[in-house]
Amino acid sequence: MSTLPRDGIEIFYTDHGGSGRPVVLVHGWPLSGESWAGTVPALLEAGHRVITYDRRGFGSSGSSGAEGYDYDLLTADLAALLDELDLSDVTLIGFSMGGGEVVRYVGNHGESRLRSLVLIGAIPPWLLLSDDNPDGGLDMATARGMQEALRADRKSFLDDFLTTFFSVDGDLLVAEEQRQQALALAAQADLDAAAACIPLWTSRFSDDVARIHVPTLVIHGDGDAIVPFEVSGKRVHEQVEGSELLLIEGGPHGVTVSHADAVNAALVEFLAR
Repeated sequence: MSTLPRDGIEIFYTDHGGSGRPVVLVHGWPLSGESWAGTVPALLEAGHRVITYDRRGFGSSGSSGAEGYDYDLLTADLAALLDELDLSDVTLIGFSMGGGEVVRYVGNHGESRLRSLVLIGAIPPWLLLSDDNPDGGLDMATARGMQEALRADRKSFLDDFLTTFFSVDGDLLVAEEQRQQALALAAQADLDAAAACIPLWTSRFSDDVARIHVPTLVIHGDGDAIVPFEVSGKRVHEQVEGSELLLIEGGPHGVTVSHADAVNAALVEFLAR
């Protein structure tokens, strides 16, 4: 594991090796780069250079505290990592909240370093449910309520959240050991950072998505109860010309764990082209 200094904090990242085209994996909330443990070996075996990192305030990375969190800041961390490692011909893979950094990277930094994008259960283009976006899936009052619930009883909130994360219609689709592993990663997050990120899920990425021209793969579970397919993955697929879609039947939000074989096979096949 290495560190990247960024405005007074350290971003922890791991270059897992491999001599092929680089792939950078951006994790979801409330996890860390270690949440890609079931994905990294498949990509390495396919010959790719694989890099994971911990979003600021999560895993081993330093935290900005409760103030200043927005997607421009988080995406600047991703851009700094690509610059630090001087990566080109990169595939960015974003899961859930991490999909926000991936598409905002295109919006803020362009596609000159990129080969392709993958969005897995990702929050773009616009999750906010409002008068301006009646097809959204999360209203701001609910997001604020989630913040309050997290601060009031972190353990219970995360226990419930990560059960829903891996469930469809109340059925848990991963082993309890796997859910506990996710809870252990979530426990590493700074509470202020974790709470500050929740309203960011409602950020508008429509303009960023409109700037995507590189090959793009959208992967989503049709039973996702955290980021519903109809609100996010379906809309991105429709808006990004030429994008490909893998809709996983019976898949929850956490498809990288519950349906790891299907996700990994799709990633390897997409990256091979």
